[in-house]
Amino acid sequence: MWPKIPFQPDQASTVARDVDQIYLFLTGVTVFFSVIIFAAIFYFVVKYRRRSEHEKPPEIEGSLTLEVTWTVVPALITVVVFVWSSSVYFHNARPPRSSMEIFAIGKQWMWQLQHPEGPREINELHVPVNVPIQITMTSEDVIHDFYIPAFRVKKDVLPGRYTSIWFQATKTGEYHFFCAQYCGAEHAGMIGRVHVMEPADYAAWLAGGNRGETMEKRAETIEKRGENLFTRLGCNMCHAPDGKGRGPSLVKVFGKRVKLNNGRTVTADEAYLRASILTPYKEVVAGYAPQMPTFQGQVSEEQVLQLIAYIKSLGAEQQSSTGSKQP
Repeated sequence: MWPKIPFQPDQASTVARDVDQIYLFLTGVTVFFSVIIFAAIFYFVVKYRRRSEHEKPPEIEGSLTLEVTWTVVPALITVVVFVWSSSVYFHNARPPRSSMEIFAIGKQWMWQLQHPEGPREINELHVPVNVPIQITMTSEDVIHDFYIPAFRVKKDVLPGRYTSIWFQATKTGEYHFFCAQYCGAEHAGMIGRVHVMEPADYAAWLAGGNRGETMEKRAETIEKRGENLFTRLGCNMCHAPDGKGRGPSLVKVFGKRVKLNNGRTVTADEAYLRASILTPYKEVVAGYAPQMPTFQGQVSEEQVLQLIAYIKSLGAEQQSSTGSKQP
C-alpha cells in the first residue's frame, strides 16, 4: 500500500536532491523537538501535579547548564540550516554560463515559451536532458508564478519586470508545471508540461518545428526576429555600431556598466534594456540627448524579448549590424 503513495514529486533535476535533503532535515528536527517538548510536558504534568489542597511546591533554583544548553543547541542548528540553505540558494540562483536561454511570457491564462532556435510553444516546453536551461520570464497582465515541482524550481513572474530561473533536468520524461500564484478565474487551468528529451530527440524535434508555421518561419531564430524588428522600427538609423549615430552603439553592450546623464552607473541587463525600449527618457546614456521616442504600446512583450535577444547576440565582429533601442 505505502509504495503506491508518493511522498514527494520525482527528483528530476540537479537541485532537487539538495532541496529535498534540507526539507527532510527540517522535518526531522521539527519532529524530534516536538516529541521531546510534548513528552516533557506530559511528564511534568504527572510528576508535579498537585496532590492535595494544602500542598506547596518547593522553590526551584535555575540551572545555568540547562539555560546554556537550550540556547546554544538551537543556535547551532539555526546556523547549520542557514549556511546549508544559503549554499543551495546561491547555487540555484546562478545559472551556468553555458545555459540555453528560453523566454517565457505568462498571461491569463497560458504560458508562451520561445526557444532561441525559433520554435514557440504554448503550455509546452521541450528541453534536452543534462543541459542547463535558463528561463527569462515576464507577464503581460498580472502576477503569475512558474513552478515545476519535479525540478524544485519556482519563481514569481511579474508584469513590467524580468525574473529568471534555471534547471538542469536529469531524467527524460514529462513533468507538469503550474502557475502557483492565483491570477484570476481560470488560474487552475494555467498548467503545462515539460518534455525532457535525449539530445538527439530534441534536435529532431527542433528540426520538425511547429506544424502551423512555414519552413521559413521555423528556421527564424529569436535573434533574427529581433534583428528584423529592429530594422523595421528604424532603430538602425540611430544606433550605429561605430557609435557615431544619434544613439550609442549597442555592440557588446549587454552586461556592461553604462554611465548615465544623471551621474549614475547601471548594468545593461535585460531589465535595463527593456526600460530603455519602453521608457527611454528615464535613463539616458551620458553624452546623448533624450531624443529617443518611446515604444510603449507599439511592441508586445514578445517583441521586446526578441529585441533584447538580438542585442545580446551582437558582437564586435558584427560591424555591419546595429543594435536595439537604448537612450
